Amino acid sequence: MSRPPVPEPEPRPYLIPEPGKLMGRGHSAGDFLQAWDWDVLDEQVGYLKVLAKLPDHVRNNRQQLFGGFTGTYIDLIGLHTVRSGPERTDPTMAHRYLATTNMRIDYFEPIMGPTFVIESRVTRSRGRDRFVVSEFFQDETIAVHALTQWKVL
Repeated sequence: MSRPPVPEPEPRPYLIPEPGKLMGRGHSAGDFLQAWDWDVLDEQVGYLKVLAKLPDHVRNNRQQLFGGFTGTYIDLIGLHTVRSGPERTDPTMAHRYLATTNMRIDYFEPIMGPTFVIESRVTRSRGRDRFVVSEFFQDETIAVHALTQWKVL
């Protein structure tokens, strides 16, 4: 019995960012976090450093990053870290999907914004699994430390 043909992937404009930016518009989580406006400070294969924005709608009553949205930032930066380097903006790689299979977040300091630095690196690749460490820095102080595991589908 043969498999049905895989449909062509939908166009994904967010895969083609403006120069120096993390991603383009059109990704639901990316648009929510305004990731189309994040500056890429450094990028290598398996490593990404960005200047992220803290939009008003993700702040709590104390004007800090609402903790529940931290995972969304981690998920988004981890996705781009696994694909970092030339592959991240290569439209021919658009068919490669990733699934977050595990996430651990340690909170040390509040994120106050208006911007903060996220540094993320792939620490291990094993088969289809990728292990990523992401850290958020507010004024050069580590505020969040996260570990995520990804499965390449």
